Amino acid sequence: MANHLHEGDLPDGLFEGVSAVAVDSEAMGLRFGRDPLCVVQLSAGDGDAHVVRLNRETYDAPNLKRLLENPDVLKILHFARFDVGMFALHLGVTTAPIFCTKIASKLARTYTDRHGLKDVTRELLGVELSKQQQSSDWGAATLSADQVAYAASDVLHLHALKAKLEDILVREERIDLATACFEFVPHRALLDLAGWEDVDIFSHA
Repeated sequence: MANHLHEGDLPDGLFEGVSAVAVDSEAMGLRFGRDPLCVVQLSAGDGDAHVVRLNRETYDAPNLKRLLENPDVLKILHFARFDVGMFALHLGVTTAPIFCTKIASKLARTYTDRHGLKDVTRELLGVELSKQQQSSDWGAATLSADQVAYAASDVLHLHALKAKLEDILVREERIDLATACFEFVPHRALLDLAGWEDVDIFSHA
């Protein structure tokens, strides 16, 4: 298992032939329009993680953008709504198709209200994730080894989580509902970017 740091973009051909890739991102905060996208981390589920420190002056990352938009590669994310919105805003791409492990958890694990990545990974995989670097300066000119390790940890287990959650969704006959929710995420992200971030457009009120 190895973590690889890349400046600006993914190397050519890195994920060629891969059918599913785990994806996560780090920003200076959680507010669209205020907090810039800084880092994108990815894994093919092989134990290696690739951490891309983006050039925030240009966001010129053609290999990364091509992968996020590739219709033949499933992107596995946790709380995809945020990442997909950030990718649309800063990279100008529509990320699809996707599998969101947070949505899957909420539909599958109805016996709990704990759907954070750390909680889901602990229960389903028996793996304890460290969140020590969650609040750190992702816009720094140089990422520390601890930051790279933290970013990597958020994608290394998403393939295994997807498999576990998918089994429960199939068992509970909710897989079709989950798939429909995944397909709506890019539209939900566009609503966030257009100003409906805190509004439930489906509510009666």
